[in-house]
Amino acid sequence: MEQERAAILYGITTGTNRTDMLNTIEKLFEKALWNGRFVVVVSVIASMAAAIAIFYMSTVDVVYLVGHMLHYADPAMADEARRLLHDQTITHVVEVVDGYLLATFMLIFALGMYELFVSDIDEAKGSKASSKILVIESLDDLKARLAKVILMILIVTLFEEALNMKVTSPLDLLYLGGAIALIGVALFLTHKAEAHGKETEHPGD
Repeated sequence: MEQERAAILYGITTGTNRTDMLNTIEKLFEKALWNGRFVVVVSVIASMAAAIAIFYMSTVDVVYLVGHMLHYADPAMADEARRLLHDQTITHVVEVVDGYLLATFMLIFALGMYELFVSDIDEAKGSKASSKILVIESLDDLKARLAKVILMILIVTLFEEALNMKVTSPLDLLYLGGAIALIGVALFLTHKAEAHGKETEHPGD
């Protein structure tokens, strides 16, 4: 009888110890899994570095652009050369805008990934400008903000291609008109989606 009781107590103790060990392992694994989200910091730092690099390159392009434009008012410059300089300047300005938009995309991506996976940015919470674009509440919010920047980059890229496009046939003109129409539809749908989202958030207004 005593042996049976001892066996039962040993089994209960062993089972309890095993359960405690499994719970401890589970907690350690979940803690490691949760802390694994900090690997996102690598992409945040890399995205910020890329944004700074693109901002730097675009700014250098602007400096050189202004330097070249100083000769635009030179009376000795031929009309054809001035026209060529004008067209090249417009193209470079569009490229600079494209670069700044891309840098902005990387900046928003870095801030959004940090806020979603690591922690809220306390400095952004107290800023009036943060609510316009930098505070990310959800993954859908991040995608919506990035989609707007991507759309702007596409518009600028289309404008750049349109400047360099040589229309040699009515079909080329039709392609250009179709591309502009698609951009207009995209802007219209984006505006409608924003209006619908505001109505959903504030149905009583």
